[in-house]
Amino acid sequence: MSLLVASVGFGLITASVLAIAAVGFTLQFAVTDVLNLAFAAVMTAGAYTAYAVNAAGMPIWLGTLAAMAACAVLSVLLNYLVYAPFQRRGAAPITLVIVSLGMALIVEFSVAAVTGGVGVSYRMSQGSTIRLGGLVLTTAQLAIIGISLVVMVAVHALLRYTRLGKAMRATAANRMLARNCGIRASRVIGLTWALTGALCGLAGTVFAIDVGTFTATSTDIFLILILAAVFLGGPGHAYGAMLGALVIGLATEVSAVYIPADYKYVVAFVILLGMLAVRPAGLLGART
Repeated sequence: MSLLVASVGFGLITASVLAIAAVGFTLQFAVTDVLNLAFAAVMTAGAYTAYAVNAAGMPIWLGTLAAMAACAVLSVLLNYLVYAPFQRRGAAPITLVIVSLGMALIVEFSVAAVTGGVGVSYRMSQGSTIRLGGLVLTTAQLAIIGISLVVMVAVHALLRYTRLGKAMRATAANRMLARNCGIRASRVIGLTWALTGALCGLAGTVFAIDVGTFTATSTDIFLILILAAVFLGGPGHAYGAMLGALVIGLATEVSAVYIPADYKYVVAFVILLGMLAVRPAGLLGART
């Protein structure tokens, strides 16, 4: 029983990291119409940006801010220089998926070339160990959960109570109608790339804190979990991504109690395939 409870704690941490990434990914997809498979590679770039700042003697929270800024800029550049030109030429969605996969490889191997491809870790303390019932978590792990909760509340407030959030929702629902209503869709899309890029940088940093030691390819498997969470909750649905992240995070870690840990990520796909067979639009997606 103690091992099961401990796995729930690990699942909450995984779900927290996954929720930040999945929400950023699904908002990006909903508003920009780009299934950006380079998202995890940009996360890696953010993690190494934070590492560079941290290795220079700065605290990790400054590194996190630097990672968010760097990934916001990188995401905007990816759209401006790569994705937007293809969209203007009327490229099919599958073409953009292939292009994004190519950009993922370019970003990932560029990071590996600069960093040497060796495993690194942040210079930071994990803090004291805190026991909550059967859960055993460090201060750093509790901070990750707290950061994720703050981000989820902030995303909710953005979408529900701000002009930008309402414009994002309108653009995601119908870009042409949004333009006809006076919304500057191109500006909204650019701000969305910057915002989701910042979330990507934050996700990359907390992912690196969680795993301890990371390399340029550490987020490759994590991209699979992001896709599982997004499509489980409903593509383009922020609240669905939050729910999907919680389900996938808990399922993968709890399953490791009963099956070899190397196979725990298979559970994510079993859940996803089962859901898609029953409700292809996802848990919170609209039926079509």
